[in-house]
Amino acid sequence: MFDVTLIHYLFLSAVLFCVGLLGVIVSRHLLRVLISVEFMLNAVNINFVAFSNYNDLIRLDGHIMAIFVMAIGVCELAIGLAILILVFRKTHSVDADGEYIEEEKWS
Repeated sequence: MFDVTLIHYLFLSAVLFCVGLLGVIVSRHLLRVLISVEFMLNAVNINFVAFSNYNDLIRLDGHIMAIFVMAIGVCELAIGLAILILVFRKTHSVDADGEYIEEEKWS
């Protein structure tokens, strides 16, 4: 067959990062923006693990950094979802364009 080299991992990572960046730039829905940021973080994880695997097989620096990035991604997602729920409760919309219509208060 053929061997998977570092270039293949870098190409996969670049494509995944570009998809995430496109999702952040184009999407107005906050949940899609959060998922796109997760795509970008996963692309960084692929780079860390690929460079660690091809650079030095004994040291696991890239693998450890990938675990830290996953932990940061989980925290980012939890805080982002909490903010998303608060924005939805206040405005009944989750668009990221900033044009929110306040709900009228009945007295």
